[in-house]
Amino acid sequence: MIDKTNITGIILAGGKSSRMGTDKGFLLWNDEPFIKHVIDALKPLVEEIIIVSSNPAYDMFGFIRIEDKIKNAGPLAGVYSGLNASKTEYNVILSCDIPLINSEVLNILIHNVNDNSEIIQVESNGKKMPLIAIYKTACKDLFFNLLRKGEKRLQFAVNQFKAKTITLDKELDFFTKNINTQQDLKAIEHACND
Repeated sequence: MIDKTNITGIILAGGKSSRMGTDKGFLLWNDEPFIKHVIDALKPLVEEIIIVSSNPAYDMFGFIRIEDKIKNAGPLAGVYSGLNASKTEYNVILSCDIPLINSEVLNILIHNVNDNSEIIQVESNGKKMPLIAIYKTACKDLFFNLLRKGEKRLQFAVNQFKAKTITLDKELDFFTKNINTQQDLKAIEHACND
């Protein structure tokens, strides 16, 4: 297994959040901002955490914050910017809108690192999730070339690499839920109260 000193945690918190209407990283789940839950899941497993966002409010968490190197190019630019700032070979990349994420899911990713795969992503409910994934820092060069050509689709970029997809056990799917709308938030609140 790779040592935590060779892993950086990168949280993408730069989305426009147009469907939610507010910065998703600061939405509350169990009285804590979404991003705090993501930080707590990452912290035991990584050497350093980088937050990719242009919002200076994220500085309150005390981690390095960087802005997208290429503006308005979606999560692909966020991943590229994070990889570009990383000092380690491996990076756990997460979006800020997965407040249920836990270290158990992230450990599964880390345990699946091998010499053949450049990217290891989770598959949950039949859907590949490139924002719950491990990326080798070396991926950044091809990402940059794709961005320069105007490419914005993250899954398209991931598909250019040797990518391994891990299908989670059904009971772990719940922890990978991303919250894009108020309805999503109500649905997980309802599920957790049942």
